[in-house]
Amino acid sequence: MLLGVHLVTYDFEGGAAAIAPMLAAVGKAVDEGGIDNLSVMDHYWQMEMVGGPDLNMLEGYTTLGFLAAHTTSAELQLLVTGTTYRHPGLLAKIITTLDVLSGGRAALGVGAAWYEEEAVGLGVPFPSTKERFERLEETLQIVRQMWSDDEGPYDGAHYQLGRTLNRPQPVRTPPIMIGGGGERKTLRFVAKYADACNLFGDPADPSGTVHKLTILREHCENEGTSYDRLRKTMSFMAPADPAADGAAFVEQMRAFADIGIDEVHVMPPGNDPAAVVRALGEHVVPGLSAL
Repeated sequence: MLLGVHLVTYDFEGGAAAIAPMLAAVGKAVDEGGIDNLSVMDHYWQMEMVGGPDLNMLEGYTTLGFLAAHTTSAELQLLVTGTTYRHPGLLAKIITTLDVLSGGRAALGVGAAWYEEEAVGLGVPFPSTKERFERLEETLQIVRQMWSDDEGPYDGAHYQLGRTLNRPQPVRTPPIMIGGGGERKTLRFVAKYADACNLFGDPADPSGTVHKLTILREHCENEGTSYDRLRKTMSFMAPADPAADGAAFVEQMRAFADIGIDEVHVMPPGNDPAAVVRALGEHVVPGLSAL
């Protein structure tokens, strides 16, 4: 099982001036600890469940560009981009740029977007749920076309591109991860367009995840795509003390590895994520690698 680190907070001792040094330290710890994936959120404002809009939040792709310069091996992505945040043609260009400058380490994590308050606050259009999913599907089609040999136009209901030119092309075609477990649309999009999914579940009970994976397999069968090709990932909180709790966390993840989860993304608690990542590398990565 692979391990990803997902950064969710930027409120460190020392204020705004401490953010860049902390992220650089996280990057170093990711390299030294053998972490497979490094991700941050794609929000304008901090989420309510993490403390609310008055806390710090960085723009996601600028942050990944910084992290690309402070890492050498981890895959880099947002977990996940809101499809309404950027025009799909620009999004494909942003991911391509990250991939080229990181030496082929970019991935596209994308979803239908949900945080209406931040969009209203900054004047960003936030259409209905139905339209957001329509735009998500068109975004998936556009980025796949831009990362192919097809430079022709794209004519969708919401997006019209006269020429899907993308130069340079990525070093590695970025894998596409769709976040969420919606059974009717989201998992169907995973089956039809994506290379990976990201699910949420109860770390003490994999039965709900088994159900989601069963639905995903059915969608793959209906779409004529391979279920086995998909990387199945989940997001959990990291152990509060990996030195003390790492072995128990690994055992907890064994049940998820047994049902086919390939990668777990953990969110470091507290205001020193670099220390947590160093401990994860020492006390969790070896155990997960053996699952």
